[in-house]
Amino acid sequence: MQILTKVFGEIVIDDDKIIHFPKGIIGFPELTEFTLVHDEEKGTESIHWLQSLQEPAFAMPVMDPLIVCPDYNPEADDELLGVIGEIVPEELLVLVTVTVPKDLTRMSVNLKGPIVINAAEKKAVQIIVEGDEYQVKYPIYDILNKNREKAGE
Repeated sequence: MQILTKVFGEIVIDDDKIIHFPKGIIGFPELTEFTLVHDEEKGTESIHWLQSLQEPAFAMPVMDPLIVCPDYNPEADDELLGVIGEIVPEELLVLVTVTVPKDLTRMSVNLKGPIVINAAEKKAVQIIVEGDEYQVKYPIYDILNKNREKAGE
């Protein structure tokens, strides 16, 4: 499949890279087909983009929450995850959305609304984590800078 995106220009998506969100994503229930895109030069340890295949202008920055919150381990009802097929922990990929405002020092991730992808089934769902343990706007600017400094040592 070939799509013209706002962020990446024209890209080709293999059918096996399409991720189906049976319930859409929060705020956009009509968007159900996505792919993950990342900067080849930066590798997979940075920000990825969840690119809509139905709306070329819609791409959300996402990242592995363990990069900024090593003890991140939200609990989710099996009922919420049921739409993505059989739950095999080794096949699950958890991502969180990244907010990048003009003032980069206010960059944050949403630990309260993770995206859970069943890699084997190519199905995903965005859930809301119950309780007050995780924040919607968890600041990450300082954490990312410290991680870069450690990597440069």
